[in-house]
Amino acid sequence: MKTIRIGNGCGFWGDNIDAPILLAEQGRLDYLTLEYLAELSMSILAIQKQRDPKTGFPGDLLSALKRLTPILKSQPGLKIVTNGGGMNALGCAEQARAILDAAGLADRKIGVVQGDDLLPELDELMAQGHPFQNMDTGQPLSTVRDRVVSVNAYLGAGPIVAALAAGCSIVITGRVADASLTVAPAVHEFGWDWNEWDHLSAATVAGHLIECGAQVTGGLWCNWMNAPDLGNVGYPIVEIGPDGTFEITKPNNTGGAVNRETVSEQLLYEVGDPAAYLTPDVVADFTQVSLEEIAADRVRVTTKTGKPATDSYKVSIAYRDGFAASGTLLIFGPNSIAKAKKSGAMLLERLARAGSAPEFSNVECLGGGDCVPGVIPATSDPPEVVLRVSVRDSRRAVVERFTKEIAALVTSGLPGTTGYTGGRPQVREVFAYWPALVAKTAVTPTWSVL
Repeated sequence: MKTIRIGNGCGFWGDNIDAPILLAEQGRLDYLTLEYLAELSMSILAIQKQRDPKTGFPGDLLSALKRLTPILKSQPGLKIVTNGGGMNALGCAEQARAILDAAGLADRKIGVVQGDDLLPELDELMAQGHPFQNMDTGQPLSTVRDRVVSVNAYLGAGPIVAALAAGCSIVITGRVADASLTVAPAVHEFGWDWNEWDHLSAATVAGHLIECGAQVTGGLWCNWMNAPDLGNVGYPIVEIGPDGTFEITKPNNTGGAVNRETVSEQLLYEVGDPAAYLTPDVVADFTQVSLEEIAADRVRVTTKTGKPATDSYKVSIAYRDGFAASGTLLIFGPNSIAKAKKSGAMLLERLARAGSAPEFSNVECLGGGDCVPGVIPATSDPPEVVLRVSVRDSRRAVVERFTKEIAALVTSGLPGTTGYTGGRPQVREVFAYWPALVAKTAVTPTWSVL
């Protein structure tokens, strides 16, 4: 039975920069996927594009592509599917075209998927009756419209499949659902119809399992001590067949582990209702997934339950929401937890006396159980903790005043205060996340070839 091998060499913008190259070299792949985008990424890229229209996409993609060109020459059948186009898929693809041409790969077509960026037509869509209601609060987007910086629909696999059918060796998209990067090659290779829900669901499960890179091959595994050579962790490969059955593995002679636990942990990562995992392609039922360890570092996955996709796209919206800064100090010696908490309170008191009380503040005692409050409390008085104070305010001046106060605790605070060597904390602009839905009829995905 024909199978295809799809490997994901990037789980997010900032992932290991060598992973795509090593996976392409070692993985015997038909497809290499590279997943760069998250909600925060889109807002950062939107601001970049506002400053320079030629940017707006993760530069890591082009750096990886330059290093991948020799592999693409030696493996002419290898295809790349990536959402690394970010907020400027066309601009990214144009630069990718220049890289391929310079490397003697002018014959490789590049597909460009667009249509996810709804910001240019946002006001028109709102006037037509699309409220972009916040899925958490129920508020209409009009309450923050003047501060919106990005509006992107999560497109599905359809336009990627069309670009692959047109002979594209590389497909660069903007915001698409993460799993769709894997669904598209499967649909293209096996000729599935868009109503074969069980097959689409299986490919979606496969895509979800590999979308975060090494998280399914031993990264963040609860039994990490049993993952050999995690420093050389192998990135994931899915071998999928035309009936939707697939296996998760990784390249030989790489570290990490693939087993029922690592796969189960990733299966439930970022899942709301496991019986109804919503994507633009299908509604997948994760409760019907079966995992079987069939060999070392190889897990067979079977699932046959898919339901029709909904009539809406998820929309990721980012808007400006003030300014923030965080600062840290080391507090050591007896009663370090109490001293850290007191130091944080003193800092906020001084800000209040100066007329710069922040609208939001958070005092954390790292090492004293504050990373996940109430989950793992400190069982004894630790010899040292890290005090972290964070503030957020709509007024930049208030946050700037905070950055000038924290260092004073080194000499005017409590005994055992040290660790101030990195300069004042930086003030950063805050971009808040606004999740919404929009009718699919309001969005027009497009694709083109370079």
